[in-house]
Amino acid sequence: MVTKVRTQIHLIIVLLTLIVSVTAFTAALFWVGNNEGGGKQILLKTFSSKDEIASFISTKVKMAEGQAFSWKPIILPRSIELMPAGAPATVAPEYSATNIQVEGVDEADIVKTDGQMIYAASSNGIVSIVKAYPPEEIRVLSKIQVNGSIIGLFVGKERLVILAGEYGIVTPMTMIPLPQYGRTFIKVFDISVPEKPTIIGEVLFEGNYVSSRMIDNYVYVILTCPILTENLTDLPKWAINGVWMEISPSNIYYSDSVEAPLSYTLIGAIDISDVKSATIKSVVTGYASCVYMSKSNLYVAYPVLNRVLGGWDKTEIYRIIVNGLRIECEARGEVPGKVLNQFSMDEYNGYFRVATTITYFSPRKETKTEWSESVNNVYVLVVEDLRVIGRIEGLAPGEQIYSARFMGNRCYLVTFKKVDPLFTIDLSDPANPRVLGKLKIPGYSDYLHPYNENYLIGIGKETVPAEEGDFAWYQGLKISLFNISDIENPREEAKVVIGDRGTDSPTLRDHHALLFDKKRNLLAIPILEAKIFEEDYIGGRPPWAYGRPVFQGAYIFHISPEDGIILRGKITHMEGNEINPLYEVKRILYIGEVLYTVSDGKIKANNIESLGEITEFSF
Repeated sequence: MVTKVRTQIHLIIVLLTLIVSVTAFTAALFWVGNNEGGGKQILLKTFSSKDEIASFISTKVKMAEGQAFSWKPIILPRSIELMPAGAPATVAPEYSATNIQVEGVDEADIVKTDGQMIYAASSNGIVSIVKAYPPEEIRVLSKIQVNGSIIGLFVGKERLVILAGEYGIVTPMTMIPLPQYGRTFIKVFDISVPEKPTIIGEVLFEGNYVSSRMIDNYVYVILTCPILTENLTDLPKWAINGVWMEISPSNIYYSDSVEAPLSYTLIGAIDISDVKSATIKSVVTGYASCVYMSKSNLYVAYPVLNRVLGGWDKTEIYRIIVNGLRIECEARGEVPGKVLNQFSMDEYNGYFRVATTITYFSPRKETKTEWSESVNNVYVLVVEDLRVIGRIEGLAPGEQIYSARFMGNRCYLVTFKKVDPLFTIDLSDPANPRVLGKLKIPGYSDYLHPYNENYLIGIGKETVPAEEGDFAWYQGLKISLFNISDIENPREEAKVVIGDRGTDSPTLRDHHALLFDKKRNLLAIPILEAKIFEEDYIGGRPPWAYGRPVFQGAYIFHISPEDGIILRGKITHMEGNEINPLYEVKRILYIGEVLYTVSDGKIKANNIESLGEITEFSF
C-alpha cells in the first residue's frame, strides 16, 4: 500500500513537471538496488525527440571521458539495403525437443524436429527440410538457401523461422570489448507443404544478434546496435518486408544513471502467423552480455567496466515485460560483478536471482605486471522493482564461476582455479540466502543440468593440479552425477572421463548440443576425443600435453542414480581415420524409437535401444 501511494505521488509530480516544462516524454518509476540492499528511486524514461537523444548521449560521453580511462563510443559507417530472400502430416510419435532453460520458452538452435521432419541448418547457409520418420523413408524434401550466417531456427505450427546475421567491420579493441557491426534478419516460411516452403515475411534489423526466444506464436529477438558518434540523431533502423523504418524516440528507454551509453539494445517481437504485426523497443545502455527469459519477463544484463581498477565490477539488469506484441521496459536494477551466462540468472516465485563474479585488474608497482583478484556472489532481487533484498558475497576468493544452476529454492555454483568446489545454496528465505554445503573435487563443470530434484549432472573437464603455481591443467572431458539430496553434504556419485587433454564438446559452450531424457535414462553429447600416445613422450607424458584427435561423434550413455554413468556406445559420421569437419556430429535427437545424429554432411538413424544402424542419408 505504501509503495502504491508513493508511486501515485511521484506520478503526480511527473505530470506537474510535464505541464510546467512542456516536456513531452513518458516515464515509469522503478527501484534500483544499492550495495546496502536498499533502494533509491530513479525515473525510467523515453525520449521525446532525436535532439534529446543527442544531448543525453553527448553529456554522458563527456562525463565518461573525464574518468581515469578514456572512453568513446565506436564510429562505424552505416548502409541500408534489403537482404535477398532466399506430404500430408501424420500423427507424430514422441520426440525430443531442444534443450532449453525455461519450460514453454523455446530457444533457437541449428537443428529442430517436429516428430516428422528434421530442420537442419548447415554452415554453408542452407536449411534442409528432411523427411525423417519413419527412417526407412528419410530424404530431403526441400532446401532453403540463406544469404548470411545462420544463427538458429524456430519451428511453430506450419511455420519455420530462420534467424541469420551479416557481419561487417571488426572494430579495434579498447577497454570495452566491441562487437562487429552488422545486421540480423528473421525470415518466416510457411511449411504446410514441406516440399515447397513459401516465405511469408521478413524482418530485418540493424544490429548484432544477442539472443532470442519463442513463446507460442511470438518470436522475441534481442540485438545490440552501436551508437554512432558522427551523427547522434541517426537512430537504428528496421524493415518489415522491405519497408524501412527508423525506431521512434518514444520507443527508446533510458535511465539517467547509465554511465556509458555505448549502444541501443533492440527488443523485437514478431508474430509468426502475421509477420506484418511486429513491434520494436530499445534501451540506451552498454553492450548486452546475456539474456534470461521467463514466460512473462525478459531480463537483459549489461556488464559495467570499472575504469579505475580495470575489471567488471557491476552489472545493470533491465526487466522488460513481454506479452504477445507488447514490450514494456519496467524496471532497472544493478548488482556487483559480472554475469557468466543465462544460467546465472533465474526468476522464481516473485524473485529474480543472479550469480556474479567480480574481477579486478591492477598493476603491480614492484614488477610492473598485472594482478587480478576475484570473488563470487549470489543476489536475490524483487521482480517488481529489481531491488536487492538478499545476498551472499565473497564466495571462493581468487576463483570464478564456471557454471550455475537455479532449481526452485536452491542454487548450485561451480567455481574453479585449482579444484572444483560445488556450492549448494539455500534460497528458501530470499532475504537470507545461505551456503549449506560445498564439495571439493578435481576438475570443474562448464554446464550443470538437473537429473531430478536430488541429482545434478555436470559436464566439464578433469584437471591435474600444477606442481608449481596456483592453477591446474585441464585434461579430458568429464561427466559427473552429483547426489544433492543432502544439500549440506553433496557427493559426486559417479563420473566418467573421456579422452585426454584436447578432448572437446560443443556442449561445454552450447547447452543445445545436449540430449537428455530422464524417462529413458538417456544422455548423449557430441565429442571430439583426443588421445595421448605414450610413445610420443619418453619418460612419461607431461600434464600440459595435448592429445591427437582419434574420434568425433556421439557418445551415448545410460545415466541413473542406481547404475551411475555407463557408456552404451558411440556413433560417428567420419569416413576413414581423418577428422573431416563436414561430418562432425553437431546434434543428437530422437523420434519414437529412432536416434538421429546430424552433421553438415549426413544424418544417421540408429535404433535407440541397440544403437544398431537403421539407415543413413548424405546431404
